Amino acid sequence: MPISSIISSEMRVAGDISFKGKARIDGTVKGDIRGEYLVISESGAIQGNLQLDTLVCHGRVEGDIRAEMITAHSTASINGCLTATNLTVEAGATLEGEIKAARRQETPAPLPTPSGGKKGGAEKKPAAAAAAPPKPKTAA
Repeated sequence: MPISSIISSEMRVAGDISFKGKARIDGTVKGDIRGEYLVISESGAIQGNLQLDTLVCHGRVEGDIRAEMITAHSTASINGCLTATNLTVEAGATLEGEIKAARRQETPAPLPTPSGGKKGGAEKKPAAAAAAPPKPKTAA
């Protein structure tokens, strides 16, 4: 996927950003960012919360990050709460804050229905039948 939006190293943005596709930040952003795939270069700095599908960080982030996948490269400096399904941290990266493992946001499969047609799990046997030991066989 090619990068469709770039905030160059000479730019300073104050305000929230929302985007689709892939974006790269080489400059400075003060505000929250929502989007799909974000690359923060070594010169990039963000002060705000991020909500993304994928974050590839080489620069600095001050704020909470929620993403499906986060990759913090050796030059990354992140200060805030990270919530991710997949987190990769290279040696040398600086992380300060809480890290939470999140589960994928998928609809769970329905529970199988037992042969009796009842919903809600396995069929229960009567307590007496389940606890009774098998009868020994006798020789004829």
